[in-house]
Amino acid sequence: MNTDFIFSVKKTTFDENYNPAEGTRITTNFANLARGKNRQENLRNALKMMDNRFNSLASWDNPKSDRYSVELDIISVEVDIEGNGTTFPVIEILKTNIVDKKTHERIEGIVGNNFSSYVRDYDFSVVLADHNKRNTGFSTPDNFGDLHGNIFKSFVNSAKFKENFSKAPVICLSVSSKNIYTRTGNQHPVLGIEYQQDEYSLTDQYFHKMGLRARYFMPANSVAPLAFYFSGDLLRDYSDLELISTISTMETFQKIYRPEIYNANSAAGQCFQPSLNNQDHSLTRIVYDREERSLLAVEQGKFTEENFIKPYHSILEQWSANYAF
Repeated sequence: MNTDFIFSVKKTTFDENYNPAEGTRITTNFANLARGKNRQENLRNALKMMDNRFNSLASWDNPKSDRYSVELDIISVEVDIEGNGTTFPVIEILKTNIVDKKTHERIEGIVGNNFSSYVRDYDFSVVLADHNKRNTGFSTPDNFGDLHGNIFKSFVNSAKFKENFSKAPVICLSVSSKNIYTRTGNQHPVLGIEYQQDEYSLTDQYFHKMGLRARYFMPANSVAPLAFYFSGDLLRDYSDLELISTISTMETFQKIYRPEIYNANSAAGQCFQPSLNNQDHSLTRIVYDREERSLLAVEQGKFTEENFIKPYHSILEQWSANYAF
């Protein structure tokens, strides 16, 4: 196993006063909310949505639905390739914490939740786009996602990760609009109804190279399943409150960014194919520019190419080829 790269971790509180740091990937869900003249109202409303959703799911011993609140830390991970102090931001994830206002406890939540990566922007907006310009049908190039996956696994298995976090990450994303999801007979008391998809999505394959696999659940009073990516046992490794902290956080973001799916006016049935063309949905009061976000992803992919991939190409290529865990 090769673990020569040096990782550093920075934590930033995500609250209504949050301002994105200079190295933050602007297309990240939480960073996108904190821009423009409505930034503070956006943040305040999003955080309130999270608290309300948490309390609706954690309903036991919570008669007024106000017992808990969710606190979020932005975890920014940088890597030093050559050990000379020069770093590049490779991963940004969210860490949840739960405040029990009845017992005055602060309970550790799950790290992962939203996932952001400049290298992923490079893979999807530069590598994949260039590869398919030369092909009549869609395909992925050889070794697509290998470097990104190995960087992620190297961080999760590093002493720096274990120093900061007690459990493996869980990343929660939207389901793919290209796939069909079918209900199974399995139902979890917190995660809700489990769905299975008809085939692996490109995101599933990409995250598999990060050492993660997916399960799909639709929690109570949700209208669409969420995709949960994890490495261990999703149903046994995490407490109910930990799982609720991820659901409440990520369902809120998805209602804002994918209202056609997650703020639809009717719930997913036995078979479900998400659609971003669904007109029967409601909008939140939170301002978001999805078109701008897509354009920025391309810019950030090119930034990664110029400032990370090209300068360290030979080192990264050799390290990734030899990496094994």
